[in-house]
Amino acid sequence: MPILKWFPPQGSPRTYVLYKPVSTIGRALGNDVAIATQGIAETHAQVLFDGRDFNLEEIEKSGEILINGKKKRRARLVHGDRVTLGDAELQFSIFDEPGAASRATPSSSTSSPQTPEGSIQLAAVRKLHEFSEKLMTLKNLDELLEAMLEAVIDVTGAEKGLVLLLEEAYGSDGSASGHGGKPVIRASRQVNREAITDTTGAISDSIVRRVLDSGRPVIVSDALSDDVFRTSESVVALRLSSVMCAPLVSQGHVTGALYVGNDRVKGLFQKSQLDLLSIFAGQASLILQNAMLLSALRADKEKLAAELKDKRFGEIIGVCPSMMEVFRKLQKVATTDISVLITGETGTGKELIARELHRRSNRAQGPFIVINCGAIPENLIESELFGHVKGAFTGAIASRPGKFQAADKGTLFLDEIGELPLNLQVKLLRALQERVVFRVGDSKPEKVDIRVVAATNRILEEEIKAGRFREDLYYRLNVVNIWLPPLRDRGDDVLIIAKALLSKYAEELHSSVQGFTPQALAAIRKHNWPGNIRQLENRLKKALVLCDKTLLGIEDLELDQAGESSILPLEKAKEEFQRKYVLEVLERNNGNRTQTARDLGVDPRTIFRYLEREQNPMPSGAGGSPSSKPE
Repeated sequence: MPILKWFPPQGSPRTYVLYKPVSTIGRALGNDVAIATQGIAETHAQVLFDGRDFNLEEIEKSGEILINGKKKRRARLVHGDRVTLGDAELQFSIFDEPGAASRATPSSSTSSPQTPEGSIQLAAVRKLHEFSEKLMTLKNLDELLEAMLEAVIDVTGAEKGLVLLLEEAYGSDGSASGHGGKPVIRASRQVNREAITDTTGAISDSIVRRVLDSGRPVIVSDALSDDVFRTSESVVALRLSSVMCAPLVSQGHVTGALYVGNDRVKGLFQKSQLDLLSIFAGQASLILQNAMLLSALRADKEKLAAELKDKRFGEIIGVCPSMMEVFRKLQKVATTDISVLITGETGTGKELIARELHRRSNRAQGPFIVINCGAIPENLIESELFGHVKGAFTGAIASRPGKFQAADKGTLFLDEIGELPLNLQVKLLRALQERVVFRVGDSKPEKVDIRVVAATNRILEEEIKAGRFREDLYYRLNVVNIWLPPLRDRGDDVLIIAKALLSKYAEELHSSVQGFTPQALAAIRKHNWPGNIRQLENRLKKALVLCDKTLLGIEDLELDQAGESSILPLEKAKEEFQRKYVLEVLERNNGNRTQTARDLGVDPRTIFRYLEREQNPMPSGAGGSPSSKPE
C-alpha cells in the first residue's frame, strides 16, 4: 500500500498510509496527513487515486508544492518522489513498509495492516460515531448539516457534498406533505471545509431527479461513460466523473437528497460507501424533520402569542360574547369605588377578575388583600377580618390588625362570601356602611378607606330565602354584578386557554411538550369541564409532568368521548336552551326577576318556574347552568 513518509527536523520519521481514494494533507488535525510545521496551510494539498495513478494537487492557492525540487500545482507521483510542502519534507513510496499503520496517521504499531476495505469501514464507523456525538451538542440546523457533509466527504473522498430539499416538501406545520417541487440546495461543503459559493452547475440535475423520482440511491462510477446519464446535458456540461446520491425520506415521502461527487476521479465510490451515504441520509432526514417540527412549533407559539395579545384582558383570556360582556362591565366599574359581586361556578376565575378590577382602579398602587371566608374557622374569622387586641381571647398574646386594616387605601377581596356565618354578616354590613371597624376585644373604632369586591359560587338569592344570608348585606355587596360563564359555554375559548396554560406550565415544569394532538384539541373542546378552568389547569399540569412525548394526546389528558354532551330529544333540547337563556338574562339584570320577565316578554311566574327547576338540575351530560351549584 502506498505511503507518505514525513521527515521532521527533530525526531524519527513518521509514516502515513494512503489507504483512501482522497487523502488530505495540512496543518489542521482533521487532515488525513496532519503535519504541524511552519509554511503549511490548514488544508494544503490532497492525494487522489484515480484507479491507476496517485496525483498530488494543491487545495489552497497559498500552499506551495515542490516535487523533486520543482514547483508544481498538480503532478503524478511516482515511487521515490520527494515532496516539499512549506518546511515539511516528505517522500512518496508505492510500497508499504513493514509495521506501518494502515490509515493515514502516524503510528509505531507493529500489528499487521488491515485491508483497504476494512480500513474504510473502520473510518466510516468512527466518523459516524463522531457525528452522532455532534448531534448531542450542536443545536443550529446549518451547523449540523455542515458537520454531516464534512464527515461524508472525509469518508468517501468526495470533493463536494450538498443537501437538497424540495421547496414544497414540508407543510406549514413542519410535517412532510408528500409532494415536492424544485430541489433547492440547503447546505453545501467542499473538501477544504468551505461552503460552495457558486452552486450553479455544481450538481447533475438528471441524477438528482432520478433519485427523487425513484426514492432509491444511485452510484455512478464514470458519468460520461454511463449508459443512463452520458447523454444528460448537465453531465456533459460539467464533465462529471464519480457521483453518489441518496434520497432524504420523511414519513414515507421523499423530501430531498444527499449528493456527493468528485469531478476528477473515476471509479472513486464503492457499494459500501453508498450504503454509508444512505445511513447519513437517514440521519439528515431525522435532523431536518425535527428542525422543521421545532420551527413549526415555534411559529405556532409566536402565532398564539400574537392571538392572545388581541384576546387578553389583562391576565384574563376570552373572546366569546359572554366574556366580552364581562370585559365591558369590568372596564366601566373599575375606576369607581362601588362594590362589585362576582358570581359564577367554582373554577371560573373570579379572583382573576377581582385582581383586574384592582389593577385598573385608582387604588392600583394600594394593597390587594384576599380573604377566603370559607377557609377560616368560624371562631377566628372575626379576628382575621377586623383584628384583635392583646388578651382579647386565649392565645392573643399581642395586638394584631385584621384584613380590613391591611387593605386600607386598597382593595379587599372577600372570596366565598356565601360561607360567612350570619353573626359576622351583621358586623361586615356595619363595616361596609360606616367604613369603621372594631378589633376583637376593643371599643375604639378604626377608620378604613377600602373598596370591597366579593365573590361566590352560591346562588345568594336562594341563600336569602333559606335564611342563610342577609338580604341587606346582599344589596350592599351587589351594587354591580359580574357573572362569569362556565367554561363549557365559552366555545373556542377553552382551546385558547388550554394553549396558553400549556405554554406557561411547560416552561415552569421544564417539560419537553410543545403542543396538543388534533384529537386532544377536539376532546378538550367537547369535554364538559365541570371544574372549569381550575380543572383544565390541574389536568394539564399532571399531563405535562407525566408525558414523555412532544405532543399531548387524549390519553395524557385522560379524556374520551364521554366528555361529549349527550344528544337530547328536540323538545328537551329546546327546554334546556330556554332555561339557560332565562338564567343568563337574569344574571345580566343582577337577579331582578321583574326586569328579566319584562325583557323576555313573559309572565314573572315563568322566571320563578325556571328558578325552581334549578333546585332539581338536569342529569349529567344535558349541560349546566350559569348559576349551578359547585361540585
